[in-house]
Amino acid sequence: MQLFNQKSKKTNFLPLFVIATFGLHMFTILLLMFHNSMLKRLSGKLPQSLVQLVDGRAITVDSQENLERNPETIRRFVGETMTMMFTWSEKQPPQTIWQATSQLLSGDIRRKFEAEITQGLPKNVLVNAVGNAESVLLVRQISEPEKIADGQWRLEMAANRLIFVGYNNKAGEAIPFNKKIFIRALDTQAISLPNVKNPLHSAIYRLNEARLEIYKICDINDQSCS
Repeated sequence: MQLFNQKSKKTNFLPLFVIATFGLHMFTILLLMFHNSMLKRLSGKLPQSLVQLVDGRAITVDSQENLERNPETIRRFVGETMTMMFTWSEKQPPQTIWQATSQLLSGDIRRKFEAEITQGLPKNVLVNAVGNAESVLLVRQISEPEKIADGQWRLEMAANRLIFVGYNNKAGEAIPFNKKIFIRALDTQAISLPNVKNPLHSAIYRLNEARLEIYKICDINDQSCS
């Protein structure tokens, strides 16, 4: 009788052992599933993200996607983009400047805005800046960006284009450039670093580190532009 009781006690541990083993296996499976989901989330993140500095400059670092931009970063991007686009000389003719700076515009407005670049220019200046012709954009004011959607802003810029043709034209011809400019954030940087070390291309690349692009430009008095 005593021998039977000892066998019965040993047998009672078997169900507990089976339940404990099953629970341990389930915990292991859940842990593996959790790790797998975390790996998928990490692999889907952008390899780089934007860090905006207090002075308006932007640098790219490893982090997560971000469509928010500091107002000063947006204003600096617009001001420097427009300044580079409308500033050329005999050494840097208009077509050379346009081919480089147009990368900062969305593809659907490049052809339309190219006509704005050549407006008011002498015909002999369009292909090459002959006759010591020069152009400078003088920015007077850039408004605070107004957020119109996630990752999209609108601002107004008041400026003058000064065109000088010949050594005797010291005052230059002023062409008003008052525009509404629409900007949107990009998930990734659109411009790759050029192989040839060119100061113009390097400046455009650094400016594009803000991961912004201009997708619409219209006259400041155009009420239908929204």
